[in-house]
Amino acid sequence: MSPDELYDDADRERLVPEPPKRVEAPERTAFERDRARVVHAAASRRLAAKTQVVGPQTDDFVRNRLTHSLEVAQVARDLARALGCHPDVAETAALAHDLGHPPFGHNGERALAALSGECGGFEGNAQTLRLLSRLEAKTFDDTGRSAGLNLTRATLDACTKYPWRRADAAEPAGVHSDGTPRVVVKFGVYDDDGAVFDWFRAGVAGRRRCVEAQVMDLADDVAYSVHDVEDGIVAGRLDLTRMDTGALWETVRAWYLPGCDDAALDEALAALRAVGSWPHASYDGTRRSLAAIKNLTSDLIGRFCGSVQQATFAERGDDPRVRHGADLVVPRATEVEIGVLKGIAAHYVMQADDRVALMGRQRDLLTELVEVIWDRGESALDRAFAEDWRSAADDAGRRRVVVDQVASLTDASAVTRHAALTRG
Repeated sequence: MSPDELYDDADRERLVPEPPKRVEAPERTAFERDRARVVHAAASRRLAAKTQVVGPQTDDFVRNRLTHSLEVAQVARDLARALGCHPDVAETAALAHDLGHPPFGHNGERALAALSGECGGFEGNAQTLRLLSRLEAKTFDDTGRSAGLNLTRATLDACTKYPWRRADAAEPAGVHSDGTPRVVVKFGVYDDDGAVFDWFRAGVAGRRRCVEAQVMDLADDVAYSVHDVEDGIVAGRLDLTRMDTGALWETVRAWYLPGCDDAALDEALAALRAVGSWPHASYDGTRRSLAAIKNLTSDLIGRFCGSVQQATFAERGDDPRVRHGADLVVPRATEVEIGVLKGIAAHYVMQADDRVALMGRQRDLLTELVEVIWDRGESALDRAFAEDWRSAADDAGRRRVVVDQVASLTDASAVTRHAALTRG
């Protein structure tokens, strides 16, 4: 049975019914149309100028949010195909997973979360759903309300990494790169967007993620873990042949693997070092050295995805892996190895003193930008957001509009907008 046959009409349903296209050549499936809508969305283009780990303006080599999303999409599509769920659904979720990130990545998310308590908070994944279901211009319902890209039920569910509201979220744990406690609560939907969330989650009990969302999340972790290390190596910030594991393990526990003891972390690092392409010499900028890093990246992605595929098939055999009928099985050893790689990037790149200082300035800039737009009101907003401002029922609604506006900006346009609004 093909992946298409495993999804029913309810999975393909859109919140706002759409008549068949008069001319559609070549004919596309509902999930192919979803993917095309995300690819062509304005929010997707803006990802090219948003920070992944290092700002996109700092180097021609480092990844930005768009290139990261493309890499996540490739991993997700291959893994979905291997597991038997729909590759288009998983790929679209991967392409969309970072759309809600504000300027300066997670650092900007931290600033906006601190400024939006009165309007329901801020979280990048919840902002992604808001973009897909409201802010991106594509479809309107009979009342004139925007339905965003009007994606299918299955695709919206796959895009939802945290399928719960802010009130149901756990308290954040761990620390930021400056050593302060994490403050951003992880949730996937603002109360204001609850209607569309309830529609695509109809019949789903509790907080369970569909398997396509699990594929997207794993692909994100895999890509994040190997590619941020690659960027750090090429930027000269880390050397896999020389690492102080004493300090490194503290970062790994604080950021990703709380409670994981040194023995388990040592074992994971030893397993990674046993991969045949793990470097035995420092990176020197030559083509041969670049090729060696690329080979390592490929081998690690294959290692992680292969272990999950094998473990998932071992538990469920050939049962269909569609929507809420199955879960991924991630071996603990794989989880720890991924955490170790992510911790290496965090320790040597994200916690670097120069980056921590820059992050502080970025948060200050976004804070000032939100407040100056709030003070000036409609006149400081782009036309689409000015319309939202006029239709808002109260100050909380208007505050959300300001946050939507700032979150939509790229790193560079946030700086430019700040300079224009605060000049003189």
